[in-house]
Amino acid sequence: MQRRNKNHVQLPKPLTEIFEYLGFLRWYFKARGYRWFARFERIKDSLVDLLYQKRGRYTRPFLHLASLSFVFIALTIGPMLFNTVEENGQQEDLRGISITQAYGPNFYTQQAEEVQQYRGGEIITHYVQEGETLESIAQRYSLQVETILWENDLLKTAPIKPGQELRILPIDGVRHKVSKGETIYSVGKKYGLEGSQIQMLVDYPFNEFLNDETFELATGQFIMVPEGIKPEEKKVIPNRSAGYLAQTPNAGSVAAQGSFVWPASGMITQRYSFYHKAIDIANRSAGSILAADSGKVIGAGWLDNSGYGNRVIIDHGNGYVTLYAHLRTVQVSQGQTVNRGDVLGQMGSTGRSTGTHLHFEIRQGGVLLNPQNFLK
Repeated sequence: MQRRNKNHVQLPKPLTEIFEYLGFLRWYFKARGYRWFARFERIKDSLVDLLYQKRGRYTRPFLHLASLSFVFIALTIGPMLFNTVEENGQQEDLRGISITQAYGPNFYTQQAEEVQQYRGGEIITHYVQEGETLESIAQRYSLQVETILWENDLLKTAPIKPGQELRILPIDGVRHKVSKGETIYSVGKKYGLEGSQIQMLVDYPFNEFLNDETFELATGQFIMVPEGIKPEEKKVIPNRSAGYLAQTPNAGSVAAQGSFVWPASGMITQRYSFYHKAIDIANRSAGSILAADSGKVIGAGWLDNSGYGNRVIIDHGNGYVTLYAHLRTVQVSQGQTVNRGDVLGQMGSTGRSTGTHLHFEIRQGGVLLNPQNFLK
């Protein structure tokens, strides 16, 4: 009688066949893997021998190929990575509003002063945060408190609350919606501008007109009135125009070499700003325009269609150049020399001008400087 081994377990035939098949696959892939690896080693050895025999010959093509591969990967994968970072990094407040959009960028700390104010003429929305005041918000955007009050129809005593929306203008002044029949003169007068001060509406680069020659306005459009004061606020607001309309001294000759005298007598109707890199001096009776310092006339007359009209340009030979624009008549010729205080022409309103005044610039190396820093 045959005796069976108690430790031996007879597996069912299907399982036995499966194990045999798995064993075969293991042997097959192991054998194929060895063959593939051996073939890769032979190719690698051949390539290394070739590069070694002609070392240095293929360096440049290899580096070029590697550089192209890197650029291709950066262009295809890079944007996806940045998009992912931006999506994950964008924070939202409880209302689901992007913080950058809701609170506005901090122009006062992140950009240069000129760019802070420039902003492409954009009006941004600021959401009031806990602890903020009108004064702190105005300081953040380099504006006066009154500008924020006027734009948002607020009283100076009105409290502001967290989450409240405030429209922030790019510069100080008033934003006006044009009514039928209004002109830049009537709009300017409405907000306290007179005479040549209306020029500020024209010089502000983001005010648009139906006609750039007549400055015609379209009903319903918005225009910015720089330095404008809302009529109903005049009695309670300190007079911001007091220094702005200060009487300038009479122009005359001085002895100091390299300094500048006042080129005209009258009132300063527009100061130096990011969009008006000059000063405007107006005088109802016009008057003579004088050379601020001695030099050579390098331009005189109506030179082009840039908007200056009749102008005189003087090179003072020390790195400084002065420009006198909108003259009614020019009394010097290109190429001649002039002394400080010599008459260059008469104040007028030629070119892109809204009234009789002098547009005066000081340049150094092509850069427009603030004339009031030189006219003492």
